[in-house]
Amino acid sequence: MTSLLLDPDLLSTALPAGWHAALPGPHDVADLHALRARHEVAARGAESAGPDATRAELTGDAAASRVHMMVRDASGAARGWATAQDRAAGRVLVAVVVDPELDDATGDEVAAALFAWAEGAGGAQARDRGLTRTQLDSGAFEPDARHQRRLAAAGYERVRTWWQMRRPVVDDDRGLRPTGPGVVVRRLDRDEGAMPGTRDLAAAHDVLEQAFGDHFNYHEETFDEFLARLRSDPGHRWDHWWLAELVDGDEPQPVGVLIASASTDADGRAVGSYVEYLGVLRAARGRGVARSLLDAVVTDAAERGRAYVGLEVDADSPTGAADLYLSSGYTTSYVTQSWHRYVDVH
Repeated sequence: MTSLLLDPDLLSTALPAGWHAALPGPHDVADLHALRARHEVAARGAESAGPDATRAELTGDAAASRVHMMVRDASGAARGWATAQDRAAGRVLVAVVVDPELDDATGDEVAAALFAWAEGAGGAQARDRGLTRTQLDSGAFEPDARHQRRLAAAGYERVRTWWQMRRPVVDDDRGLRPTGPGVVVRRLDRDEGAMPGTRDLAAAHDVLEQAFGDHFNYHEETFDEFLARLRSDPGHRWDHWWLAELVDGDEPQPVGVLIASASTDADGRAVGSYVEYLGVLRAARGRGVARSLLDAVVTDAAERGRAYVGLEVDADSPTGAADLYLSSGYTTSYVTQSWHRYVDVH
């Protein structure tokens, strides 16, 4: 049944009478963004993703690694949306959004159909990679017991908790601050308006692959996949990449990387910065590298007139990252969960 549900017409047979499934296109962006906004407000009290993110996922550069399915009711209103993103070898990100205005029975029916579709779509992505098994990685806001119940019904298990943290930026954050001893933090080398050189980009990728090797749910990502995914984010900026180097010897040694993006409001204005990645090699930990990188992104945000810096941290991080963020003035805005399911690919 799961493979058959990849066909929108067949998926429609699993929906309430008169409802139908369809592959979304550019004309569906506004409806699907409004649907996601209703879900986020009901689940945690505020929107998380802006219109630019929805547009990028459906029709922009971020669409290349994603497949989508949407559900409309008998009146034509958008009521459900599922996405399967080929995130890395052996890992598929699954997102299912169901209109919170639906009664529980109808919402459960729509969620079950969309999770079944996502299983088939994720399996197809894994099969294209030549894999026989893959991880479906989904999530929920911590207060959203309804969505958590639907994840469990679809065979997912809760595996991790994440703190979504934020630090306000003030005028006193302007200006450079001292780095750790023997540590130099710089932006990646590049010409004005151009992307950085391959040497710095490769160094950043290598540091992150090594730094996150001992982290929860690490999956190796190729250099090309890494660059393509980050560039597809509408908030991506080349001048938001920083490299930390140790200068103890004759040649600087790259040991830490911070990559941030611009967080925009509903009008597309950059109002904050968001730390997408912060990684430090194990051998360099304890030398102030991570704090020096954090200081760089905060200083940058202050000089751009932005209001805050946000980030996500594993509540059970083995590196003590949460303690660093708390001591640097970050507080938890909301909490999310990771839910996983493993499926065999036939």
